[in-house]
Amino acid sequence: MHDDILPVPLDKAYRLLNHGPTALVSARHDGVDNVMAAAWVCALDFAPPRLTVVLDKSTRTRALVEASGSFVIQLPTVRQLELTQALGHHSLHVEPDKLARTGVSLMRMEGVAAPLVQGCSAWLACRLLPEPHNQQAYDLFIGEVTAAWADVRVFRDGRWHFETADPGWRSIHHVAGGHFYAIGEAMGAQGR
Repeated sequence: MHDDILPVPLDKAYRLLNHGPTALVSARHDGVDNVMAAAWVCALDFAPPRLTVVLDKSTRTRALVEASGSFVIQLPTVRQLELTQALGHHSLHVEPDKLARTGVSLMRMEGVAAPLVQGCSAWLACRLLPEPHNQQAYDLFIGEVTAAWADVRVFRDGRWHFETADPGWRSIHHVAGGHFYAIGEAMGAQGR
């Protein structure tokens, strides 16, 4: 079913986020699925792997995360730039058919309640670690990564291979006002 998608060892899961990509956040509760774009996602810890994500109080995804206690962070590609922009500008509060309208294709992974967005380069399933003060004061959510996957066409052997993958697999990075960059060329430091 997902021949190009393989599990990523949890001790390498932080590497999926270290390059600062724009992410999509998905959640499911009581039969309702949603996906939103998020620029503020960050690796937080190695063992167990944890991450942070900012989810504004006005978003439906936040309510689904709070109610379900789980979510998925996924990394869209250059091919998904328009989809990512649309998911960041349409609200499930206003458009009950948001996912169909924006053309999102969802998939499921065994043991994960939240849906995953097809076509992304990586996915991190998370269990919410409730921190009520941070969530209310700063809209900051902490997730413990319980499973991770990546598309082997761009991530394998514990690292990204943007330099040899089709350019459509590059991650996107939102800088403001609908302006994005794709990840650039690879460089290595001497002695590494």
